[in-house]
Amino acid sequence: MTAVPTPERAALARGRRQRTRQRRGAVAALAALVLVLFSVALMVGDTVYTPSEVIRTVLGQRVPGASFTVGELRLPRASTGVLAGAAFGLAGVTFQTMLRNPLAAPDVIGISSGAGAAAVVCVVLLGLDQAATSLVATAGALLTAGVIALLAHRDGIAGTRLILIGIGVSAMLDSVVSSVLLHAASWDVQTAMRWLTGSLNGATWEQSAPLALALLVAAPALASQERSLRLLQLGDDAAAGLGVRVGRTRAVVILAAVLLIAFATAATGPIAFVAFLAGPIAARLVRAGGSPNLPAALVGAALVLAADLIGQSGLGGRYPVGVITGVLGAPYLVLLLIRTNRAGGAL
Repeated sequence: MTAVPTPERAALARGRRQRTRQRRGAVAALAALVLVLFSVALMVGDTVYTPSEVIRTVLGQRVPGASFTVGELRLPRASTGVLAGAAFGLAGVTFQTMLRNPLAAPDVIGISSGAGAAAVVCVVLLGLDQAATSLVATAGALLTAGVIALLAHRDGIAGTRLILIGIGVSAMLDSVVSSVLLHAASWDVQTAMRWLTGSLNGATWEQSAPLALALLVAAPALASQERSLRLLQLGDDAAAGLGVRVGRTRAVVILAAVLLIAFATAATGPIAFVAFLAGPIAARLVRAGGSPNLPAALVGAALVLAADLIGQSGLGGRYPVGVITGVLGAPYLVLLLIRTNRAGGAL
C-alpha cells in the first residue's frame, strides 16, 4: 500500500522544493552575472568594441584592432580573472566550512602570504623569470600551509588555534618581505608589488593554463568530500561516529584547497579578501542547504571581474585588482570582528 503523506510531510516536501528552486535561481543569476562581467571586460577599455566585434574575435575571425586588443590582451586577462576568482572563492569557503569559522580564509591565515613572500624573494634576490617565480610561489604556499598545519596540529586541528598561528606566520612573512624590499632596486620593487597586491596586468594563457588544470583536479576532489565536510561541522567525534574518516577527509580537503590558492596566487598574486568574502556572500544569496562550492566559486569570479573593471575604468586611473578587493574586504573584516565581540564569541 502507498503511504498517504501527512500535512507535515507535504509541507516539508514543499519547503524542500522551494529551497531547491531558490538555490538554482541564485546559482543561475550568479552565472549570468559572471558572464555579463566577462563580456563587459572584453568590450570596455581605452577602446570600446561592440558585442559583434568581440564575438567575432572570440570565434577566431580577423577583426582589425579587436583581434589584438581583445584576443591577445583582454581575453587572457578576463579568463585569468574568472579562474583565479573561482579558485580563491572555492578554497576560501572550503577552509571556512571545515574550520567552522568565517575568519578561516587562506589570505587571513597566511597561506597567500607564503606565496607572495616566496615570489618577492625570487624577484628581488634571485632574479628569476616569470615561470620560475610562479613555480616557487606555488611551492611557498604549499610549504606555508604545511608549517601552519604542523604547528596547529595537537589532537586534531582546532580552528581557533590554526587561525591564530596562521596570523602569526603571516606577520613573520610580511616582515621578511619588508626587509627584502628595503634593499631592492626600484625596478624590482615594481615587479614585486604585483605579487603583494594581486594584479591581472600582463595575464597570459601560459599563466592561466596551470590554474585551469588545478581547478579541474581540485574541484572534483572537493566535491567528493562534500558530505564528509558537512558532517565535520558537527565535530570530529560526531563525524567519526557517522562513518567519516576524519584524518583522510581533512588531508584531501586541505591539499585541494591549498593547491587552488597556490596556483591562483602564482597566476595573479594574492588578490586580497576574495577567498574571505566569497563564502559569506554566497551563503547569504543561496541560503541554507546544498553545497556552497559552486556559488562561492561564482561569487569569487564575479568579485575579481568587477574589481578589475572598477580598477581599470571606474576611478579615473588604473589600480590593481587587489587594491579594490582590499578596500571592499577590510571593512567587512572589521565588521565581522565587531559583531563577534558584541556576541561574546571568540575567534
